[in-house]
Amino acid sequence: MRSFAQIFARTVRETMSPPPPVVKEDSSCLDAVAKMTHGNTSCVIVQDSSGGLKGILTEVDVARRIAFRIDPDSPVSDVMTSSIVTIKPDDMLYRAVGIMRHKHLRHLPVVENSKVVGILRFREALAVASSVVVDRIDDLVYEDTIAGLKRMRSVQVEIAMAMLEDGIGTAGVQGLISHVNRDVHRRIIERIVNDMKQDGLGEPPVEFCAVIMGSGGRNENYLYPDQDNGLILADYEDERHNEIDSYFIELSERMTRVLYEVGFPLCKGFVMATNPIWRKTISQWKQQTSSWTAKRSSAAVRFGDIFFDFVPVWGKKALASQLRKHITELLRNNVSFLAEVVKDQRMFKPAIRTFGRFKTESGPPRGRVDLKKGGLQMLVNSIRILALQNGVSETSTLARIDGLKAIEKLSINEAEELTAAFTHISTLLLKHQIGCFNRREYVTNAVVLGTLSRLERQRLKEALRTVVWIQERIAGDLTGDVLSA
Repeated sequence: MRSFAQIFARTVRETMSPPPPVVKEDSSCLDAVAKMTHGNTSCVIVQDSSGGLKGILTEVDVARRIAFRIDPDSPVSDVMTSSIVTIKPDDMLYRAVGIMRHKHLRHLPVVENSKVVGILRFREALAVASSVVVDRIDDLVYEDTIAGLKRMRSVQVEIAMAMLEDGIGTAGVQGLISHVNRDVHRRIIERIVNDMKQDGLGEPPVEFCAVIMGSGGRNENYLYPDQDNGLILADYEDERHNEIDSYFIELSERMTRVLYEVGFPLCKGFVMATNPIWRKTISQWKQQTSSWTAKRSSAAVRFGDIFFDFVPVWGKKALASQLRKHITELLRNNVSFLAEVVKDQRMFKPAIRTFGRFKTESGPPRGRVDLKKGGLQMLVNSIRILALQNGVSETSTLARIDGLKAIEKLSINEAEELTAAFTHISTLLLKHQIGCFNRREYVTNAVVLGTLSRLERQRLKEALRTVVWIQERIAGDLTGDVLSA
């Protein structure tokens, strides 16, 4: 397996070492160096009085700031590196390598729930990457300018191709694309918050969480997804509404504008934070989602269906967790609302006829099948409905399938068939989009059947029959009807 796959498919957790020894900030430099010596390590973590991360003392600090310079009994806080850069264990390894290269770091503390759970050493992390891969990392972990973020987006295609060639499954490639896109969102929002402060608009008046929905929320991005974003705000007094909402209107407008400039098309359905439907306090979100499930109008059904796959990308993630818990409980066994979702989706039919012939799109070129509209969308929606009905809170399709299998709502064979169908259609779609990009054609979801091998066409038929089966099962369970192809 080439180093592309080794680094772009790995997380920090898979590469980090156990946490180094710990000293308190008032410990002497002599004690700190002794711990480094006895522990045979090149650094120690410095904690404050409450056990939080205060700094790090490395062998470089010892050489530059301690040896022959200060009294060994001086507190370690006098010489430690206090401007700490950290990373999370579930962040992608390439991101950590890029940060360490950019900031010239040899050690990167790995922090989870405010505690140091490991240490990433540059030499060990870089050992899995060739010089070619390092160049691609530098493209991804680039300066936060419009040009830099555009460059970060465009290099995804090259990396996706390399990962597919290395045998990394489509889910892994989609995970990388989704992770990069979320990182772009985070960096844009951080930049906007700082810019607004510099422009005299101050800090955010209340805590908030930015979320993305759709394929990004499911960790299933393909090339060039459009914008599906929203904001969850902490609750505040009604009399502060004009003051607070004006800040977040400005933030939302800047965010969607910059996202568009770096390559995320505006959502044609206006599912963006600039629309007040998708920008609310946590209490308003709870009321709105409860209203959607109670009214069961066509608009309410579609709004809810769009939102259910949200994930946090920046800010106070506890707000998103709180809302996720509310929605999971709200929809568990809510047969009446989920039945309305099924009925609303009847207009979408898999691209296969009763006797096994493909349903092709009209217009040139002939023999085109829209893999998203004609299969993937219905499969994703059906698994979502089944997961919501049974209280499975995961958002990715494959994780939902696993969750449903774990609680025996899907048999092992059913789960395998659904996984195979999702994986095959997703792989065909991703390869098709990469091909469009390489040929400098408009990237679409419709593949020409003649470009597929006989085996690929046969497996596509089997996958679409699986989509028909899961649609009919859910329709029968929730509405008592059977859908016809």
